[in-house]
Amino acid sequence: MQYNFFTYILTNYNRTVLYTGVTNDLPRRLYEHYFGLDKRENFTKKYKCFYLVWFERHQFITHAIEREKEIKGWKRDKKDDLIARSNPEWKFLNQDFSEWPPIEQCG
Repeated sequence: MQYNFFTYILTNYNRTVLYTGVTNDLPRRLYEHYFGLDKRENFTKKYKCFYLVWFERHQFITHAIEREKEIKGWKRDKKDDLIARSNPEWKFLNQDFSEWPPIEQCG
């Protein structure tokens, strides 16, 4: 059984802003966020949210989208708790999927 869809949360370098998204290609999406290739995504570009701190795999895109909508409806403290359960130190996880942003820029 393959799980090729992702719900993910990005943050900025100081971890003060969160962005929740969904994709079927996490490495490509991280690259797009970092280089601002998706002109529709003004939020991630404006707030420099390209550091991956949480992700969840899904078998079906519909499940990933449902989860994204659920998380987007949460208050910040609930999102923080979700991230902390799997990533207590809020480490940047980009290197697990991509070279973007380069690891030396991840603090």
